[in-house]
Amino acid sequence: MTHRKEPIMEIGQEPGKNVAIGFWRSLFRDGIPAHEAVLQLIPARKAIYLLPVALFFFSLFFGRYMMDPVETCRILIIGSANACFDGASSLLSTVSGHPVLLPSFEQTWGASEETVVFRIRLPRLIAAMLVGGGLAIAGASFQGLFRNPLVSPDILGVSAGAGFGAALGILLSGNPWVIQVSAFVFGILAVAVTYGIGRAVGKGSTLVLVLGGIIVGSLFSAFISLTKYIADPYDTLPAIVFWLMGSLSAVSNADIVAVAPPILLGALCLYLVRWRINLLAVGEEEARALGVDTKRMTVVLIIASTVITASAVCISGIIGWVGLVVPHIGRMLVGPDFRKLIPVSAILGASFLLVVDDIARTLTAAEIPLGILTSLVGAPFFAYLLTRKKVGWIS
Repeated sequence: MTHRKEPIMEIGQEPGKNVAIGFWRSLFRDGIPAHEAVLQLIPARKAIYLLPVALFFFSLFFGRYMMDPVETCRILIIGSANACFDGASSLLSTVSGHPVLLPSFEQTWGASEETVVFRIRLPRLIAAMLVGGGLAIAGASFQGLFRNPLVSPDILGVSAGAGFGAALGILLSGNPWVIQVSAFVFGILAVAVTYGIGRAVGKGSTLVLVLGGIIVGSLFSAFISLTKYIADPYDTLPAIVFWLMGSLSAVSNADIVAVAPPILLGALCLYLVRWRINLLAVGEEEARALGVDTKRMTVVLIIASTVITASAVCISGIIGWVGLVVPHIGRMLVGPDFRKLIPVSAILGASFLLVVDDIARTLTAAEIPLGILTSLVGAPFFAYLLTRKKVGWIS
């Protein structure tokens, strides 16, 4: 007769909880602090998805004007609810034809705190997440399309075209909307010219597209130099130079409303075709053999990535290295599979630009342009990647 060994349980303990209690006892018996024990339960790759959320709320109360975290959350939640109530009251008043006033929560903070949260930091942080995530996704997609780890979102000349459009808008008008629309239009125009060169010379060959992008980028860079040469050195020229170095200091809620739809739609498009990017990254012939229309997919990737990049550049200026370095960090974490790389690149890009923006607005009394900081961080890290023993990016 065999006897089955029963697990030892304390009085009142349920059998299903025995394993969990043993796990926690082993942790504390080994002297592991409670917070480290909790972190051990969260897989590192899953924790990546929480990173931009944590950085967003940290950046909301962090800055030259430090705010209490609890009070900041109160302003964000209650202020948003009151704004919704005010909007509903206006809508009901318009529909019913007589004044309707819905109740609202009591406001316990001053007007300055509300201005800092809703008019300065909130649109700026949302813009940082949109721009960083968008540039990272566009960079990862272009690296897969051109099968080259050194490709960045401006490979087809979109940043140079947008930069010339912004410089021209500053020179002729100075109106923020004119600058942004001009930057977006010329960014799209630059890529259209590049694609036209590729179709005319190489019938859509990716190599010819890259060469065409170099030609168009150089041409618009010359136009930027010409614009700076004829600009007023005391007024217009400093504005052009500062815009080209990249900054989110002038972003407003209206800017977010304008650029969020194209960036999100372009990102959604790239996310939906991410498995086909895997096939293009292997080779065009292999992709065709598996039933992928490579020409149509190339056009889709170029349009989506260009719309994302042009929309990002028109509100932030030219910010380099994000679309080049962040996808490599994503590959180090999840591998080269674009089904995982696309979302992870978006998360890492948003987190990276949030951190860079925090540094830019708090490190010195005068705000540092984002393009300078991203270059200072991105260039050494990319040099580190080049010196690694494993240089393969697909295998």
